[in-house]
Amino acid sequence: MESFNGNTVRSREKTMRSLKQEDTPILTGMQIYHNYIRSHQALEGRTPAEACGIKVEGKDKWLTIIQNAKEYAERASKQAN
Repeated sequence: MESFNGNTVRSREKTMRSLKQEDTPILTGMQIYHNYIRSHQALEGRTPAEACGIKVEGKDKWLTIIQNAKEYAERASKQAN
């Protein structure tokens, strides 16, 4: 994750003022992109998640992740009640 922790975050921080806030969702989004969506040359075109055996199905991985998160939140909410 050198590029994630190195130049990418630093270059974004200069242009994205919200990165100065601790509760910003931008860094979480960058982590999701880095680990579940973006393929890595060092992993032979796989994502870190795929290298760990986690596969995100579908053409639009962002949409799949959002739908899965919504379903998980709804199930957790029902269990809490």
